[in-house]
Amino acid sequence: MSRGLLYIEYTIIALSLAIMAVITFANVLSRFIFDFSISFTEEVTVNLFVLLTFVGASVGIYKNSHLGFSLIYEKLNGISKTLVSIIIGLLIILFFIALTYYGLEIVQSQMVRGQKTPSLGWPQWVFTLGLPVGCILCIVRTLETTVKSILQVRDESVSEQ
Repeated sequence: MSRGLLYIEYTIIALSLAIMAVITFANVLSRFIFDFSISFTEEVTVNLFVLLTFVGASVGIYKNSHLGFSLIYEKLNGISKTLVSIIIGLLIILFFIALTYYGLEIVQSQMVRGQKTPSLGWPQWVFTLGLPVGCILCIVRTLETTVKSILQVRDESVSEQ
């Protein structure tokens, strides 16, 4: 599952970044050559950037590439390391659960109100859905990373004995 999910995440990131680059470049050319701005580019770019941010955070969690202070963690023994890993994992999961909950509330509110995007006239909830989807990916990756960390601590404890 991990590799398949990683492929999906990388595909979303690559497509989002490519679309953002193409439409932004087209808008710049349009402004300088034709003195005409393409109105929807900002709308699409901002919303894709939100999706890109949360899916990128999910990949960052998977690869352990977030900034961290590990001096204290490295000084702990097996049981303490396991406990700290669980606490950190739970805190991160609670944060993303809250973001998912409120993100879904926003999506639901936009659906009920029938909000449309200003330039394209698309349903706004389509773009806002990037927030809860990205958060769910972060929850999955946090669970995966926490379990991996606990197993690694267990293996270190076994090898030290």
